[in-house]
Amino acid sequence: MPRALLAPLSRRSRRRLLLSRPLLAILSNTFSASASAPPPRAPPPPLPELSPLLPPRPEEAGSVAAASSAIATSFRDWFVEASGPVAAPLKALDAIYEALASDETAALEALPLSEQLVLAVLRHAPRRLPEGDALLLLRLKFFDWSGRRPRYRHTRAVYHAVFRLLSRARRNAVLVNWLRLFSDTTAAAGHLRFHDTLVIGYAVAGDPQRGLSVLGHMRFRGLDLDAVSSRILLNSLVDASLHDLADSFARNLAASPVTTCILIKSLCRRARLDDAVALLDTLPFAEASRGPAAGSIITEFCRRRRFAEAAQIVDKFASCDVYGAWIHGLIEAGRLDTTLKFIADKKETEGYIPDGQRYDKLVYRLLRCNRLGEVYDLLVEMMEEGIAPGRSTMNAALCFFCKAGLVEVAMHLYRSRMELGINPNKDVYNNLIRALCRGGETEEACLVLEQAMEGGHFPGRQTFAMFANMLCQEGKLDKVRELLDRALKQEVWPMDSVLAKYLVALCKSGNVEEACEVPQIASSKSHVGLYRYESTYKSLIRALILIKRVDILPRLMLEMQDMGHIPTRSLYQSVVCALCELNKYAEVLELLDSQLQRGELQPLVCYNYFISGAGHAKRADMAREVYNRMEISGIEPSAESNTLLLMSYLRSKRIGDALNFFNLIRGKKPPGTKLYNVFISGLCEAQKPEQAMVFWREARDNGVIPSISCYEHLVLLLCSVRDYDSVIKVIDDFRETGRPVSAFLCNVLLLHTLMGSSLLKALLRSRDKSKPLEVKGEEIQGREAGRLLIGDLITSFARGRMDSACNLYERMCRKGYQPNRWTFDIMVHGFCKNGDRNEAERWMDAMYRNGFYPTWYTMRLYNSASLRAHDQKIISFV
Repeated sequence: MPRALLAPLSRRSRRRLLLSRPLLAILSNTFSASASAPPPRAPPPPLPELSPLLPPRPEEAGSVAAASSAIATSFRDWFVEASGPVAAPLKALDAIYEALASDETAALEALPLSEQLVLAVLRHAPRRLPEGDALLLLRLKFFDWSGRRPRYRHTRAVYHAVFRLLSRARRNAVLVNWLRLFSDTTAAAGHLRFHDTLVIGYAVAGDPQRGLSVLGHMRFRGLDLDAVSSRILLNSLVDASLHDLADSFARNLAASPVTTCILIKSLCRRARLDDAVALLDTLPFAEASRGPAAGSIITEFCRRRRFAEAAQIVDKFASCDVYGAWIHGLIEAGRLDTTLKFIADKKETEGYIPDGQRYDKLVYRLLRCNRLGEVYDLLVEMMEEGIAPGRSTMNAALCFFCKAGLVEVAMHLYRSRMELGINPNKDVYNNLIRALCRGGETEEACLVLEQAMEGGHFPGRQTFAMFANMLCQEGKLDKVRELLDRALKQEVWPMDSVLAKYLVALCKSGNVEEACEVPQIASSKSHVGLYRYESTYKSLIRALILIKRVDILPRLMLEMQDMGHIPTRSLYQSVVCALCELNKYAEVLELLDSQLQRGELQPLVCYNYFISGAGHAKRADMAREVYNRMEISGIEPSAESNTLLLMSYLRSKRIGDALNFFNLIRGKKPPGTKLYNVFISGLCEAQKPEQAMVFWREARDNGVIPSISCYEHLVLLLCSVRDYDSVIKVIDDFRETGRPVSAFLCNVLLLHTLMGSSLLKALLRSRDKSKPLEVKGEEIQGREAGRLLIGDLITSFARGRMDSACNLYERMCRKGYQPNRWTFDIMVHGFCKNGDRNEAERWMDAMYRNGFYPTWYTMRLYNSASLRAHDQKIISFV
């Protein structure tokens, strides 16, 4: 509605309208209207913009909270005012249904039964009870109970009301059975207009031909239907698409506007729109403009996208009924912008206000398109114009606030639902749960879900998946299992994605036994789609490995491939390793043969995967068997194959076999860098320093430069056996490669420096044999630069010169050295041994700032130094 028209509004309306401004300001930065939206209205006064990704600033949070509170209060007042005058009767009707639900019908004995009261009960929708079949059963229970009371007999209007209830619930078979029983009772035959009731019942039940049969019996006895019953039967013939019978039956009826409207409806159903328009012209103008005839034609024109012809009828028979049909047709056709423009124009020129039903339909369609600004405008217009909000309006408002990100407003109204007369539907519960999940309010969402299920509403597929995924992320797996059990009982849809994520979450939490039961839960309801997800197989396989149930692993691997998933190298390695650890060698070879037959992997790659898996299980014999099979099949082992088998021997501590295999490879062709790295590192892990040094020298003589990891393994082993002369040789060679000293190497050297003077003596002996250094200024020339830094650092630590050690440490950092926990720990250790408690404290602080913590031994030295410093202060004071 244009802002320029707001001036003549009442004070109360203006107050309510102001509440739209904060919300629209909030929404302006969160939601954008579609390209086809109507021109923007006059902007509201500016408020601090809010980002949908960031929480509001502290100075903005107060205004947002105040706006939300004002909006909630305004809508609450609107709902209360609408339900206030009828609150007492509604509460009395609610009490009747509560008594029926609890089988306390004795409390109803004092009811003054009458046609008016019974009809009111049958038409009432209680707020605290579920809808659908449960509500229908309670209505039928009341109909049966009241019909047995003395001094009361059901009237024809009551029977018609029950017939309509059964028909709307699509219980036509039940209705037909009731009619048969009704026609067989002698008491019913005494009813006035008994046959009329039968005809109407069959018509409402969707069986008008049986109604025609009853009419034939009536006419045989000289009876005929009254005007109302005749029109109901005619309308039923049209609804059943028995148009020829309808035309024939209509010829015997007296002409009336109602009969003409039904015939126009029949013509529209047959797409004879020109004939329908011609028949409409035969009606008096007043009847044509206010009756449903013009509406039927307009609706059919809109359904067939013939909007221009529909608009001509709207202009010709301008009335509220015609406008309502035009709005309905435009909404159903999805022309929302045209609808909004039409309502605004008619409101400005004629003061036309649609009824609540049209507003509700438009609001829901705009909600579906997420056009939230227009939704709020329509709700405010309804509030301004005094349109009493029905339950559909209230539910639309709750859905709107959820979608707009104002879930606190929606929850405020939801918590007062009993008082306000709100009966949340499935859409409300879905939007509430999703909004609470997006805000991280899982506990509140659980509570709303419980209340929804108590009311007979189960969350939709998207809501269920979103809620279950959030519970999985938060580790609330017990609630997920409870939710799944309830969902499986509903048998509404397959929840494969949720089950897959639940299985993954169980595996991550270590609950592998229950994870293995998830496929059984799914298969019990034929949810075979669970296996469409690769994560299902991966998680299930790893779960079975953890609990040592490896017999079905080969079958799962094959099924996984049948479903189109490609197992990773890591998965192959894990499965083969698990089988080998339990000595399932036959199963390993059978799985290998099946993989080779499938041809999904290159044969060489497949063999390497299995050799790697057997090696990780420390089953060198199995790895060698796979290697031999590869050679027998005519496939030349690659360098990776040789490396993997060598690693298998080393992991299995079969050093002799590893040495023989290395010599065998060396006899065929010179080993590469990777093979030397693996062999030397393996010898180091096996505590074979002499052999490791032999092959290290051989690698260097052959021009191979081992990896940093290989050097680290070698230095660590040599230091542990106190062969410091060899350590210095390895470090010198490492510096010759031009690489900076790693943190690990530096820390090992400093640690052994603190342990004694042997490393320093080895360094001095090495310097005596080395050539003199050439020095130019502060820059050290040649390959001895790095060696001098390391040597001076060791010397400084061994002689307690921590100031020089710090300077050298900084120079090494500038050359790319990255300190780690052990670096800081060793520096603190050195200062503590040197008695410099203040400097030790400074380095301890630096350690903490970098996220590291001291070792227990260093911490003990540090505490001892602190105690000594404290004692010294006391002595000095004394």
